[in-house]
Amino acid sequence: MINSANFPASPCVRNCCLNDEDICLGCYRSLDEIRLWSSADTQTRELFLQQAAERRSKILQATRLRSAYVEQMPKA
Repeated sequence: MINSANFPASPCVRNCCLNDEDICLGCYRSLDEIRLWSSADTQTRELFLQQAAERRSKILQATRLRSAYVEQMPKA
């Protein structure tokens, strides 16, 4: 029997909203990663968490850059 207490916990924050690339903007996992989470082993879950952290960083960086660009635009 598998002891699920040793598995990494789900990063779900119950703020599910998918972007155009099917990435959850609450936990930053892909739709496929979310679907596969319950059957994934520890190594796979850790990979999903690593990929989600990288996505989060990229998405937040892009958001900051967009905000800075909009702030610099002349007001109409």
